[in-house]
Parts: sequence; C-alpha cells; structure tokens
Amino acid sequence: MLRASVLAALLAVMVLGVTPGVAQDQPPMSFFITSSGPGNGGNLGGLEGADARCQLLGRSVGRGDATWRAYLSTQGPDPVNARDCIGTGPWYNASAVMVAANLAELHGENNLTAETQANKNGTRIFGRRMQPNRHDIITGSTLDGMAFEAGPDRTCVNWTSEGSNGSARVGHFDREGGGDNPTSWNSAHDSRGCSQADLQGTGGDGLFYCFAID
Repeated sequence: MLRASVLAALLAVMVLGVTPGVAQDQPPMSFFITSSGPGNGGNLGGLEGADARCQLLGRSVGRGDATWRAYLSTQGPDPVNARDCIGTGPWYNASAVMVAANLAELHGENNLTAETQANKNGTRIFGRRMQPNRHDIITGSTLDGMAFEAGPDRTCVNWTSEGSNGSARVGHFDREGGGDNPTSWNSAHDSRGCSQADLQGTGGDGLFYCFAID
C-alpha cells in the first residue's frame, strides 16, 4: 500500500499539475513603496532623481532588469502625468499579489490596501494607527493620476524644493485618514509644506510609489 505522503504527491501531479517541493513560477515584483525618502523633504532631485531611486531599489532586490519609474506628476509648462510614466500593468507586489491589472483598474477598483502595499522586501510601511505614522505617499497627482493645472504648488516645485512654501499632493496607502479624499491611495490631501518636518507633520516621510514599466 502506498504511504499517504507518496499518494498525496501523485495526486498533486495528476490533479493539480504541479510537482511537490518545486517552486512554481511567480510573476516578478513590479510595484513597491520606497522605505524612505532621500531625507530632503520634497526635493527628490526632480523626476530623474526619483526614477533613479526606484531603479536603485529595484536593482537591490534583483529586479534591475526592469525599468522602474516613480509615480509622480509635475506642474507648469509640459506637465507630466504620473499615470503616463508607469507602463500599462499588470503590477505585482513583493509577495506576487496583483495590485492592479491595468491603468483603468489602478485608478478605479484596485487591490491597493494597507496589506498589499509594502516596500521592496515585502515589509509593510507604518500606517495611520502606528507610530510613527508614514501613510502619506507623495504623488503630486489628481485621483486619476493626472497633473494638476498651474496654480497652487502641489509638487514641491516639481520635486526640487524642501522649503516651507508650496506643498506635495499625497495619497494614503492605508486608505484612511483625513483630507479631501481620505481613502485615496494617490490624492488624499496636500502636505503642510515641502520640508522633511512638514511632510512628517502631516503623516508622511517623503515616501513615494515605484512601478516597473516592463
């Protein structure tokens, strides 16, 4: 008579088409939140600096083969829309959980929650009910991932300022809190200012989203 473990293995191959003990292919990580900002408030070195940081962090966990982009919009002449910078999806976190299948889902009914949004190592970021609260994620974007029209600064001078003037539009990765759109992951409210202290004072730390475009 076959032992139970052998029988279970045979059934797995016959019914599920898998080989026990052999890791199945998983989609590579294509989305994470930075573990920290550069420490200069809203001064990320512009879009180029933010993209470079995403690329560096992706490379550090073996995903340097992908092209990484920061989810950030700019304002003024020739504005950049965050949604136009990050490819077309699908996007998966470090645990191979899909957070959105495409751009429409990302900016609609997505799977971005306090549990699915994590850093490059799959470690959760401290949210609103933790200390310190770091749930504000800078985006400079509207709810649909577009740039704001010219007017009040919502991008810390296109991610080059760490002064008290201006602000950064932020989302709540844990989908709760205050502001115009408390449950929005990408456009909840404006920060108090652009310094590191200002970002921390409204529940953030200069963190931002990184997406792989390929």
